[in-house]
Amino acid sequence: MIGEQPRPSGNGTRDIDRKILELFRDREGGVVSGEALSRLLNVSRTAVWKHIKTLKTLGYDIEAVPSQGYRLVSSPDILIPADISAGLATAIIGSSIICFRETESTNIIASRLAEEGASEGTVVIADSQTRGKGRLGRQWESPPGVNLYCSVILRPPILPFHAPQLTFLSAVAVAEAIEKTTGLSPAIKWPNDVLVNGCKVAGMLNEMSAETERVEHLILGIGVNINMMRDQFPADLRYPATSLAIEAGREIERIPFIRALLESLDSLYRSYCAEGYGPLREAWLALSAVMGRVVSVSGQGEGLVGTVEGIDENGALLLRCADGRTERVLAGDVTMVGNGL
Repeated sequence: MIGEQPRPSGNGTRDIDRKILELFRDREGGVVSGEALSRLLNVSRTAVWKHIKTLKTLGYDIEAVPSQGYRLVSSPDILIPADISAGLATAIIGSSIICFRETESTNIIASRLAEEGASEGTVVIADSQTRGKGRLGRQWESPPGVNLYCSVILRPPILPFHAPQLTFLSAVAVAEAIEKTTGLSPAIKWPNDVLVNGCKVAGMLNEMSAETERVEHLILGIGVNINMMRDQFPADLRYPATSLAIEAGREIERIPFIRALLESLDSLYRSYCAEGYGPLREAWLALSAVMGRVVSVSGQGEGLVGTVEGIDENGALLLRCADGRTERVLAGDVTMVGNGL
């Protein structure tokens, strides 16, 4: 695999790298002495120096201050597990983080890992993908160095027919992370597109492996356009697209965004496991771009038109048609066409 981690020395090395970065950030640009690092990490001064040297080769600007110690001047915008984990406040999501410079698809890799027994909360992140995929078999454009492509392994204690409820977990978490890190006001278009100013900024693809009575694993696939520029978008997009950088008018640091996303996913998932679908459904409805709106749904024969009244226990979209009947929509493309019938 082509990845930033793991390195041959294994998990111990990654943990020390992460702890060093956490100590630097706790000092907020201040100097940390080699003696303090040695004591707090329970390694030799020589080992500290070797880890500092390794971090510098990865692009971290670490200054050696004579007779005082080391200071973190700046961090690179590359996706490294130790940097993402540093200061990450989660209980489940992010228990293991694997980063690739390039891979075919994070969902494909996560599925393989899940089948091999990877723990719940494992996160697979790629800087670029060669076979990124979206809903309904569509391709997801995945240029390097600008966006987030990730997949999360979950093993929820639910029956398979409840799994569609978790379709909304990723979308709500992405929306929360966008608002927290950029100040933008996102909205969600059913089932799981995240919009900013009416343009698509993120999409999700969940894939499940299950037996009759239980879910083996669920893969949450998430793609977020973070720093993509307009000339990087394909000309034949089905829906107007944008990025956080375009909408915010500035470059967005990817690693703080990833941390915010993983923390929101963790909080929402733990709430779902403890309290059920209700709170997640309410969070989705509060962020919905389609509630009360007239929409058309393609992929349903001749198409359906109706006013969105909500989502049901299985995640189906509820449409009130002009003749008064309510239709359940399980799949299709939604287009907003008005303010209500």
